[in-house]
Amino acid sequence: MEYSAQGTRLNKRGLETRRRFLAAAVERLATGGPDAASANRIAQDAGLTWGTIQHQFGDVDGVWAAVLEHCLKHSASLFDRSKQEPASPRRRIAAIIDALFHAFDAPAAQAVQNLRLALPRDRESLEGLFPKTAAMLRQGDATWTREWETLFEGIDVSPEKLRRVRSFVPGAVQGLYDQSRLTSFTDLGDAREGLIDAIVAYLR
Repeated sequence: MEYSAQGTRLNKRGLETRRRFLAAAVERLATGGPDAASANRIAQDAGLTWGTIQHQFGDVDGVWAAVLEHCLKHSASLFDRSKQEPASPRRRIAAIIDALFHAFDAPAAQAVQNLRLALPRDRESLEGLFPKTAAMLRQGDATWTREWETLFEGIDVSPEKLRRVRSFVPGAVQGLYDQSRLTSFTDLGDAREGLIDAIVAYLR
């Protein structure tokens, strides 16, 4: 059950309008980079008026929060393969790195990355200007933390070290992914193995 920004329950037409807008938002953000973060342009892409968008989401903050929520829902099964791996640190870390790497190909992941690049970088400004968006980003981080803790249940490693690895792994894998899209003399297979070796050695 979904509701408009005014708290009214969305009918079939309203749900279709929301679906169309969110699909247009993911496509524009995923393919257009940070400069594509224009709610008005996305509304035009979807064939909708700004008044309709305001009814659905309220202000721009509500728009970006809804886009993030939509993308998070489409990323919910990211670690299914990782959970099936045998409970050893190396296998689990390798599965997480591979799952993250391939997830960056998804339009939803690219849309989130470009939206984040368009938002204020410091937390205070983000929370002041876009409180709903900031709350949704916090929710995404909380989901990542829960997933991570679940993946390492039953494995005897330091919680503090796990927390530190959890914090840097997305950025490290993002770097590998970005490198894979460039002309490079770096052996990405070696880079992947080196990252796994370093993490496993640190966790011991």
